[in-house]
Amino acid sequence: MRDALLVAIGAVPGAWLRFRLVNHFEPLVPRKHWATFGVNVTACFALGLIAALAGRCGPNQQIALLLATGFLGSLSTFSTFAVELLQAWLGEQRRQAAGLMAGSVAAGLLAVAAGMVIGG
Repeated sequence: MRDALLVAIGAVPGAWLRFRLVNHFEPLVPRKHWATFGVNVTACFALGLIAALAGRCGPNQQIALLLATGFLGSLSTFSTFAVELLQAWLGEQRRQAAGLMAGSVAAGLLAVAAGMVIGG
């Protein structure tokens, strides 16, 4: 029960921050999925940083549940990414959808790597 509570405590501010960031950046980018892209890449960087620090300082189950699973798990979202990607594809924006798909994977991997380098 305590583990689930830690995840829930981390998830609430993560979801709130995601909502605020996507809504803040939505008017500034041509499509909403680019705001989601930015939030997801930021979360990838943060998770890489946390993973590196955990590797260097020793793993802490409570911090991992609170920050990695709870906060970052609700900050980033694969399901929203998938829906927005499909909407772009079905909306005849196939070139943009392909770029979003490839760019999300590449940028996510680079962001995790950068977080791990900085944290390591």
